[in-house]
Amino acid sequence: MPFGQTAPTLRVTEIFASLQGESTRVGLPTVFVRLTGCPLRCLWCDTDYAFRGGETLGLQAILDDVSAHALHYVCVTGGEPLSQPACLALLTALCEAGHSVSLETSGALDIGGVDPRVSRIVDLKPPGSGEAGRNRIENIALLNAHDEIKIVLADEADYQWARQQIAAHRLAERCPVLLSPVTNRLDPTRLAEWIVRDRLPVRFQLQLHKLLWKEARGR
Repeated sequence: MPFGQTAPTLRVTEIFASLQGESTRVGLPTVFVRLTGCPLRCLWCDTDYAFRGGETLGLQAILDDVSAHALHYVCVTGGEPLSQPACLALLTALCEAGHSVSLETSGALDIGGVDPRVSRIVDLKPPGSGEAGRNRIENIALLNAHDEIKIVLADEADYQWARQQIAAHRLAERCPVLLSPVTNRLDPTRLAEWIVRDRLPVRFQLQLHKLLWKEARGR
């Protein structure tokens, strides 16, 4: 490290091993690094405990903790991980350590600086989230087949909005598009039926971790 520079630190809510519950990596044993803090307040957020608190850890301490779990796949999530500038250094360090790395991000912040080896799972917030105005549309042009778009839907109005976005931005031609129902808000069967009815070029998904462990933290 150059003279005068200090090692980066991050606020970390939790680091744990589980099965990936979402994305095209669903079901894979994965280490999750949940960073603290988020500038958004989605109405259906299920990780609001990560908005504040956490523990300040150096980059090497995080890498050591991840390594101790002895898993290939790592997911950096939040909160909103990109709200901490040192997240970029963490993502690169995880890649350099030989991990297959994914990033779960709200889509409200610039993803352009993320290491190209990282699979960026980018949310597109529908009106039902209360945060549709925070979508950074410029991110769409940065996406490639290595990335994914996730849209979590609260009702049929959200679904129709998602259909419009998929068509307007030709999202399915850029990367996989994942549609999920908000737990206890939108009946998953209804969403599945709409997707089939409209022949929508997306992947339907449920949150596997909630099916297995309900709302338990660290799972």
